[in-house]
Amino acid sequence: MQLEFRGSVIKQVEQIIQEAIEAGVSDIHIEPYEKKYRLRYRLDGVLQQVADLQFNQKEAMVSRVKIMADLDIAEKRRPQDGRIKFRAKDGKEVDLRVSILPTQHGEKIVLRILDKSQLQLKLESLGFDEQILASFRKAIHNPYGMVLVTGPTGSGKTTSLYAALNELNTDQVNITTIEDPIEYNLEGVNQTQVHEEIGLSFAHVLRSILRQDPNVIMVGEIRDKLTAEIAIRSALTGHMVFSTLHTNDAASAVSRLVDMGVEPFLLASSIRLVMAQRLVRKICENCIETYAPDAQILRDIGLEEGRKYKRGAGCEQCNHTGYRGRTALIELLVFDPQITEKVLQHADAGEIKQVAKKGGMTTLREAGIEKVKNFVTTVEEIYRETVL
Repeated sequence: MQLEFRGSVIKQVEQIIQEAIEAGVSDIHIEPYEKKYRLRYRLDGVLQQVADLQFNQKEAMVSRVKIMADLDIAEKRRPQDGRIKFRAKDGKEVDLRVSILPTQHGEKIVLRILDKSQLQLKLESLGFDEQILASFRKAIHNPYGMVLVTGPTGSGKTTSLYAALNELNTDQVNITTIEDPIEYNLEGVNQTQVHEEIGLSFAHVLRSILRQDPNVIMVGEIRDKLTAEIAIRSALTGHMVFSTLHTNDAASAVSRLVDMGVEPFLLASSIRLVMAQRLVRKICENCIETYAPDAQILRDIGLEEGRKYKRGAGCEQCNHTGYRGRTALIELLVFDPQITEKVLQHADAGEIKQVAKKGGMTTLREAGIEKVKNFVTTVEEIYRETVL
């Protein structure tokens, strides 16, 4: 993808955002270096260079974005965060989350595109297979307890939780969320923004929410022991609690919470399900072809060389990447009696994972291999996104 941006800085910024929205980009990176000014888009989870912008316009470019986001244009030494409401050519309003960071050669801009029209809020549209969808749906419809979604930044955790909230969102249910930041506005859901600088932390807001008669609570992320303990006690006292953690797999969520100082008996009593997820790129259907992957990668993954494998050759429709769109890999750890017993015994993540696999849990790597066999994605994508 190589584009050209000309005209005034105001027009260039507008064109950069417009092109990104039309291409389905998730993030825009505008980066200053010693002798060049680079523009990159993150498309389907991977950064791609788009253009070299005019080096002498970097100060003006930052100022323009700051004005659009209502930030302090005179402050150049500290990071700043803000939001932009952008009206696209087709008339739709798109929210942009703005982050500006001082670097050695100037201020770097990252714009996260939050396009409501692209948000899939039905559980069926998330790409779960039938068995996983049934287990997830059963867990979220419990009257109380906790459901955790784990994975790295950009793995779709928030989208999965929003889809769960959307399913539960009726006139009879009081749903309240604590987020940092609020990514999308959900009608019928009470959403609260964390403000650490004034002492409004996840734990502080969570205590207040419990006095608001909630049925369902979503805590954007569990970051510390205090938040974890209040969330778990909420789950034990008649509330359905959703939250996220940054761990590599589902079993590691238990170890992470224990490391924070949460007692295993509280986890065993409160958690209903832990879901780990990753997003991998899908093969472009327009240019799909048969190929022979690297033999070493196949051995590392555990696939045989003689099998037929597919990839995208690269075409106009996929910007010559061979990929178009993304799909989810899911690892579901259901807290059945066997898992609960292991948690109470202070078992480590490895032991919990082995017991879960014996009980039928599909790991992220196994879910990926299945997608490779069904020609949904490539061997390289699974190797890049999953670990044994």
